[in-house]
Amino acid sequence: MPTTPGLHHVTAIAGDPQDNADFYVGTLGLRFVKRTVNHDDTGTYHFYFGDHEGTPGTNITFFPWGERGRDGEFGAGQTSHTAYLVAPDSLDFWRDRLREAGVDVEETERFGESVLQFADPDGIGLELVASDSAADAETVAWEDGPVPAEHQLRGFHSVTLAVAEFGPTAEILTDVLGYEHVGDEDGRRRFRAPGEGPHSRLDLVETDQSRGRMGIGTVHHVAFQAEDTDEEEQYREAYQSHGLQPSGVIDRKYFQSVYAREPGGVLFEIATNGPGFDADEAVEDLGSNLVLPEWLEDERERIEAELPAFDPPSYGDD
Repeated sequence: MPTTPGLHHVTAIAGDPQDNADFYVGTLGLRFVKRTVNHDDTGTYHFYFGDHEGTPGTNITFFPWGERGRDGEFGAGQTSHTAYLVAPDSLDFWRDRLREAGVDVEETERFGESVLQFADPDGIGLELVASDSAADAETVAWEDGPVPAEHQLRGFHSVTLAVAEFGPTAEILTDVLGYEHVGDEDGRRRFRAPGEGPHSRLDLVETDQSRGRMGIGTVHHVAFQAEDTDEEEQYREAYQSHGLQPSGVIDRKYFQSVYAREPGGVLFEIATNGPGFDADEAVEDLGSNLVLPEWLEDERERIEAELPAFDPPSYGDD
């Protein structure tokens, strides 16, 4: 049975596409690595933000629902926070940068690491964790971005999932994905993928709130890395052996995906590490144009007419 090295990407639901892109690029300094559409709802953009190349483990992605979307309701079965790695000596830089941008920041400490907590324009919970493991993250700096290379986000540190009870979700993490329970602190249960890579952590917290409702301001799903579709088939079998109903392998152009909703209510995705975002754009051009998979290209005129107006953020040579 394979074990995942950790997080691949996180996908959430935003409101206004312009506000979304301006924050993740202009404030957080992530590169806009892909502008496409939701394959299952072509009237909605699908934005990807990551490091210079969109390396797995660095990408947060969004479906901006805009004015036609409803607000979500946070509750059990949802992601409460998505945490990024930063170098320990970058914490002061980020505290100042966020506050200068008008972002409310709270500071705390967790498992011996300093944490800045805040929210994006739609209320999605984010964290920056100052960790020595940032040095191990094989991310590619965006040299032309708005944040100096030495202070840029180094991909994911972890996600925190809110569930009604630890047990059922923990069983899927350990028995299917290969995570190990490594500690507890203040009601938080931490798991880590074998190998202890930079994107390998995941926290569970229990909540007495009712099941959340998906919508603007909530995370849609959390994705974990797989080497290839052969591994994905093994994960599918493991999901089924635990009574879950995984999807088949779905072509998402930049990776192949398998989805399953774990017993606590969180939608999990297994995503391959290739072919990557340069499958239809050169690395230097990532995010420059609206790209469509070949099976939607014949519908480009209709799709472009349905999408809301949007001005891609631009920095340096991008």
